[in-house]
Amino acid sequence: MKLLALVLLASMIGSTSLSAAVEQCRFINSKPDREACYDRQEKALAAKRKPEPVEDAKTRSVDDIEMKLENDRLSKSLRSICRGC
Repeated sequence: MKLLALVLLASMIGSTSLSAAVEQCRFINSKPDREACYDRQEKALAAKRKPEPVEDAKTRSVDDIEMKLENDRLSKSLRSICRGC
């Protein structure tokens, strides 16, 4: 019974500290400071939700690579057709 009460108390403390951290911006009196606080929270939440994709050669799809090769071939052939246009 004591263990259950301890676990319940710990969960209540943990949940109030989380909600207090999120809602602290609305108590800031200065409007620019309050908006800056909201911006920081928004960036932190966005970072938690979805990490930004990393663009490198390994993550490119095969279609992107094929499209680039085809574009290069097309521009090369157009340069040979239109001399001095």
